[in-house]
Amino acid sequence: MATFLYRIGRWAFRRRRLVGGLWLGALLLAVAAAAVAPAAEEEDLSMPGTESQKAFDLLDERFPESNSQGAEARLVFQAPDGQRMTARENKEAVKDTLGSLDGGDQVASATDPYKTGAVSKDGSIAYSTITYTEDSVDLTESTKSALEDAASKARDTGLTVEIGGSALEAEEAPGGTTEIIGVVVAAVVLVLTLGSLVAAGLSLLTAFVGVAIAFGLVSALAVPLGLTDTVAILALMLGLAVGIDYALFITSRFRDERAQGSEPEEAAGRAVGTAGSAVVFAGATVFIALVGLGVVGIPELTKMGLGGAGAVALAVLVALTLVPALFGFFGRRVLSRTARKATRPGNERATTAERPGLGTRWARFVLRRPVAVLLVAGLGLGAVALPALSLELGLPGDESKSVETTQRRAYDLLSDGFGPGFNGPLTVVVDTSEATDTRAATDLVVKTVRGVDGIASVGDPALSKTKDTAVLTAVPKTAPNSGETKDLVQAIRGAVSGVEADTGAGVLVTGKTAMNIDISEAMSDALIPYLTVVIGLAVLLLMVVFRSILVPIKAALGFLLSVGAAFGVLVAVFQWGWAADLLGIEQTGPVMSLMPILVIGIVFGLAMDYEVFLLTRMREAYVHGASPGEAIVNGFRHSGRVVAAAAIIMVSVFAGFIGMSNPTIQTMGVGLAAAVAFDAFVVRMAIVPAVLALLGHRAWWLPRILNRVLPNVDIEGEKLSRHVPAPAAVPDAAAQPLPVGRHRY
Repeated sequence: MATFLYRIGRWAFRRRRLVGGLWLGALLLAVAAAAVAPAAEEEDLSMPGTESQKAFDLLDERFPESNSQGAEARLVFQAPDGQRMTARENKEAVKDTLGSLDGGDQVASATDPYKTGAVSKDGSIAYSTITYTEDSVDLTESTKSALEDAASKARDTGLTVEIGGSALEAEEAPGGTTEIIGVVVAAVVLVLTLGSLVAAGLSLLTAFVGVAIAFGLVSALAVPLGLTDTVAILALMLGLAVGIDYALFITSRFRDERAQGSEPEEAAGRAVGTAGSAVVFAGATVFIALVGLGVVGIPELTKMGLGGAGAVALAVLVALTLVPALFGFFGRRVLSRTARKATRPGNERATTAERPGLGTRWARFVLRRPVAVLLVAGLGLGAVALPALSLELGLPGDESKSVETTQRRAYDLLSDGFGPGFNGPLTVVVDTSEATDTRAATDLVVKTVRGVDGIASVGDPALSKTKDTAVLTAVPKTAPNSGETKDLVQAIRGAVSGVEADTGAGVLVTGKTAMNIDISEAMSDALIPYLTVVIGLAVLLLMVVFRSILVPIKAALGFLLSVGAAFGVLVAVFQWGWAADLLGIEQTGPVMSLMPILVIGIVFGLAMDYEVFLLTRMREAYVHGASPGEAIVNGFRHSGRVVAAAAIIMVSVFAGFIGMSNPTIQTMGVGLAAAVAFDAFVVRMAIVPAVLALLGHRAWWLPRILNRVLPNVDIEGEKLSRHVPAPAAVPDAAAQPLPVGRHRY
């Protein structure tokens, strides 16, 4: 592989105008396709095979008229202190408000709370349901403005008025202040690491090209493939992070090769042949882990995985082709100012002793005290991971939104007036097509559900046109995301099982709350199998890459530590509320159901990124004759600073998404930023060298039978060194001889 990528690097350098033109054309096409593509609508999560999904599918079949409904809004009215909504002046205010909406563009109907009984028992709160002819994404600004103006006029009469429902929902668009701060931090880190504005700009430019193409493609394919804005934001998040990192690794290796005397084209080929090999395998691990999310069985999770995987694949292609092409365009300006002076003709200077860098000093410290470093790092991560034992999964609703939003205030008013379970009603679907007595079966279900402890009320059943299906609404006494509601759903399902046996009717419990509970349980059940698959894949892939048994096992155990610590942070922040105010998280509750598996899939690939980049240099030194200790020092000397910079960049990019109002993106930002920080700085920088120091030569041992069976991918570029002449060395303090002895360090 190294030889093949070496040729690609040299070809891209020579044909830089062609390569640059092709990527520019791809960028323009993607942007144009996104600009003319229609906006996609947000879809509710679904989980094929669960009872909730079966019930939804049955409702779609038996109640087809419900499929034509568009967006919905709830106007929630609260009377001033000491007054009731049934007072004449308040009734008039509600009537005038609804009258201003009735017959408006895209308005299908507006219910009268005094006719539908939508007034709280104490009379302080009432609500009206407004339905529209179009989905929320197709509502015009004038329609939304009319709704907000109606609420504003009602407030002028002294009423408190808030708007819930889907009518005012808007897609979360990237490009906020926090994301910009993350990119600025990345740019500063690149400049400090590379010592060149041109080199830093090159990494950012190539990352933006890949991200823009990926984002454009996701936007263009949103409608035909049913992709949501969350998929696009995940593609943006991952593409930007790995795109910068991959370009940084290849640029850093290019500069090393130039410092050792290689001509620009040769250095580009060697950089892509060596660091590019690591990029390919690192990107492959992320790609496989994300695509593997499809085995969980949740369509939305599958789409998120595919969108992220596509962005990572583009980042790899950009790094292997556009980055070396830009080396040709920018020439010597990619090098730092010091390196440019050192390699200038007539300015050669003798090699002088140079103070070891921070990476070298840290590696030597770990080699002197491996047991202490291992204990401190391992126990520290274990302590951070302890809250993960209390992990609870759920799906966020309006209750997780900021109290500054009208949707959240409407949610709170409805909870105050009609009980905490009003915002999460359960839908009970009775299939009487096989029942002996349709009416008796339906009545028995109603009686049974009303008798379940924890039910606040049960509405009258509604029958389908064919009279073979009945639907009734049950309101719990507890909030949608509470543990009591979860137990209640299971209690109802257990209670109606007897009705099914006695009457022959099929009874299914669904609704958004029940669906969230089913998805959360499915996620919990899939967590261990998915983790097992990911760990198995990591061990196998790293065994091929590093031709070792113990290195992959160590990498997998370290990955488990970093993921466990990340889960601990998620529980502490989102369930317990630690530092929630600092991060702008206003409502604690269960962790987003999709997060554990999503974090595992993404962090697995990113963890292997740092493992591959750091250990490739160690393995390269070891196979060229260095002792195990010298190999560790060599790996940190050449890759430690770059890996640290890459981790800081990735953490900054992920943390930049914490400021978004979308709870899913917020949780993703916190989880991924924490996981990358733990994995890069604790696992790869401390635990890995400590374990390798303790293992010594055994770390690189591979049984003979596996040595014959496993393919040799040559990620360290050993074949490249044999087939391509080594460059003539240029005397330079930056170029240090590789130790070749096998003495103990």
